[in-house]
Amino acid sequence: EFEKIFQAFDEYASFSYLKSFRRVRVFFSGNETATEAKLVLHGAKYRGAELGLYYVQPVNAGPSTSATTQLQPPPLTKQFLISPPASPPVGWEQTHEASPIINYDLLSAVASLDTSKPYELHPPDTECPSIVVHLCDDEDQGDGSMDETGKKFHPLKSLPRNVVQTRRPDSES
Repeated sequence: EFEKIFQAFDEYASFSYLKSFRRVRVFFSGNETATEAKLVLHGAKYRGAELGLYYVQPVNAGPSTSATTQLQPPPLTKQFLISPPASPPVGWEQTHEASPIINYDLLSAVASLDTSKPYELHPPDTECPSIVVHLCDDEDQGDGSMDETGKKFHPLKSLPRNVVQTRRPDSES
């Protein structure tokens, strides 16, 4: 009965019922029939309720319009170095990163450090202690050094493992 009201204007009208919104979307085959139905039926009574009709302009999302109206991804040059923002603003351009600067003087100074002698970074003062760095050899590959019994020594394993169980405090409620 409801659909026949609109099919009087366009026999090819289709309906989409949006129950959660308590609305019906009617699709007409042409703009002229949709406009005519809106002019005639807007404000008309149906089963004691007033009909409210709204005209929606169709959106053409063709390939020619999407290229001009939507943002395009940046070119694929050096994207692995500088990531673009999630949604780049209009006019955003990707910056080109220069090659990394390698300080060969610093690398040679680090390589020439003598690991057998400690190095004092900060001399002692009346208000603060000295800071001394003891470099380690890579003999143990970071697994720890040997103790006097010949077993590997690890500083965390030498900590006491005695855990004293305590009683839970009384609850206030």
